[in-house]
Amino acid sequence: MNSSVAAGDAPIPVSLLTGFLGSGKTTLLNHLITRPEMKNTLVIINEFGEIGLDHPLVAHSQEDIVVEMSSGCLCCTIRGDLKKTLKDITWRFAEGGKRRFDRVVIETTGLASPVPILHTLMTDPFIASRYRLDGVIVTIDAVNGMSTLDHHVEAVQQAAVADRLLLTKTDLAEPAVVSALQARLRALNPGARQLLPQIGKIAPGELLDAGLFKPGEKMPDVARWLNEEAFAEKEAHEHAHHPHDHHHGHDHAHHQHGHAHGEHDGHAHDINRHDDHIRAFCFTFDEPIDPVLFDEWLSLLVGFKGPNILRIKGILNLKGENLPTVIHGVQHIFHPTATLPAWPSEDRRSRIVFITRDIERATIERSFDAFMQAQAIEREAREKQQSSPYSY
Repeated sequence: MNSSVAAGDAPIPVSLLTGFLGSGKTTLLNHLITRPEMKNTLVIINEFGEIGLDHPLVAHSQEDIVVEMSSGCLCCTIRGDLKKTLKDITWRFAEGGKRRFDRVVIETTGLASPVPILHTLMTDPFIASRYRLDGVIVTIDAVNGMSTLDHHVEAVQQAAVADRLLLTKTDLAEPAVVSALQARLRALNPGARQLLPQIGKIAPGELLDAGLFKPGEKMPDVARWLNEEAFAEKEAHEHAHHPHDHHHGHDHAHHQHGHAHGEHDGHAHDINRHDDHIRAFCFTFDEPIDPVLFDEWLSLLVGFKGPNILRIKGILNLKGENLPTVIHGVQHIFHPTATLPAWPSEDRRSRIVFITRDIERATIERSFDAFMQAQAIEREAREKQQSSPYSY
């Protein structure tokens, strides 16, 4: 959290497209690459992806292939390292010293977690200085989505870190099944916007620019990015159904289910369901936070719990700073912090969204309170020692 990127800089936005096998990524991507809105977009299909674009300009090859679509977008199938590709494309796809693309879409395999790619975007200094994560787009098969989430932890992790959740094949699923899946996904990741494309067709604008910064806009849309209202609604819903679990007025340490106990939605509850391990909540702090203490606490938290902290987003009111600071992390890796040009509203509270695995809200809250209290006691003792006439 020590480095900083000015909000005025314009790194290249990267959208990550993933989804479990058979969830409709191929159909979606085939539609997107024909749209004029995708002009000047570079689509990267990784080596291990099961996708194959059904497009006359795409041919299967044992080597990297690059083709230009009729829409003006470029498509690159890579067989090497993604990190090397992201470094190379800034000059490889350039003409007259000018880059030929201003956006990147990466399709990744549906058999794995997207987290390693998110780490790549955040950890390499060259890449982090030239690219920014715009959003994670996840396709979910409405017909088989419940079963996929039940049996494949990778699918759960994909949904948990998503910014956009696309429910595909809804025309083939019973309305009750679609509703139950939507409810389950809202419990799993309330901050993600859910979309229902028709036969894989959806406007690119619904998927792109899901991040904090939008091209051509000076003021970031923090409310849309954090979507903290969705977390508040989720907590209110949980409290209404489980009032006995409400601890100290704001802790919700019970398991999250996409629906109430029972089988009223046609899907029997499985106590071993992977998403029962996922927690999603938002912390709000009314008073400004000491930046040094906050950095130390967060470093300790991710040091001990990093693998189980799937995603963190937040806007901070730090003591001594007039402008808000934005943090964004995946597990123990954080984007460089960004200082916004102004507060987006009159609300000056710090707000931090957490998506975790096997970490209760109360655990993180207690760790914060204990750390701050310990630091306050240590500071008070130090001040007393310094003011004592017998101190040397």
